[in-house]
Amino acid sequence: MKFLLLVHHDEQSFRMRPEAERVGMLQDSIALARQLHASGQYRGAAPLHPSSETVCVRMRDGKPIVTDGPFAETREQLGGYFLVDVQDREEAVRIASRIPGARIGTVEIRPVPEIAGLPDS
Repeated sequence: MKFLLLVHHDEQSFRMRPEAERVGMLQDSIALARQLHASGQYRGAAPLHPSSETVCVRMRDGKPIVTDGPFAETREQLGGYFLVDVQDREEAVRIASRIPGARIGTVEIRPVPEIAGLPDS
């Protein structure tokens, strides 16, 4: 079963952390991704650019409306993700607890349904 582990954190607070800590968290995330890959559970992971670089698209009356910035005004922003293939939600929770971003923010766990007809990755 696939789960998307969405890493949310306060971007401003993260930028203010010492560079060594930020680099260390990235290295820890890479190490976790490699461990998950070795166990066959890894499907993808990546940090995201800051929400200030986000654009949102809405279709209204057949025309795209493009706006800058994140869709929702919140304290925490989506900072990255892991896509894993595991046995169950409990296993996804165990992996989420190992994501460095969980130490400073929140990891949201969402099941990813299998949809017939989508191309394989």
